[in-house]
Amino acid sequence: MKPRMNFYQAAPDTMKALMALEEQIQSTGLEKSLIELVKIRASQINGCAFCINMHTEDARKRGETEQRIYLLNAWPESPLYTDRERAALAWTESVTLISETHAPDDVYEQVRAQFSEAETVNLTMLIGAINAWNRLAIAFRAIHPVKVKASVA
Repeated sequence: MKPRMNFYQAAPDTMKALMALEEQIQSTGLEKSLIELVKIRASQINGCAFCINMHTEDARKRGETEQRIYLLNAWPESPLYTDRERAALAWTESVTLISETHAPDDVYEQVRAQFSEAETVNLTMLIGAINAWNRLAIAFRAIHPVKVKASVA
């Protein structure tokens, strides 16, 4: 796979605007661990290797466990996630797959039981932002760093 373009160079002002949204989301008070779980899960759904790589590394730096990262794509079957995280992950899936789900009432009620109105808007903007990043990275073929395994002698 070959990158198609550097979208930061192609449209720097637009990318600055998306980065400003990222900074705003980070300052909303949503838990940093929750933000990373949402970013990883949306990126898994969208199949964005670049973003999965980035956000699993970021999650580890913030103290996330390997087990919770590995089981994230099966979160409904795992007891490792809090009720708040489960609500956020259900909302992430629903909003990421909006053309299929249309954000059903039961999922909305689940998220509203755990998040205030402002937090729900901020969470939804977080989901929208990572979906935008996924679309940029996939459409323009962003390549994640490759770590070379040390050879065994």
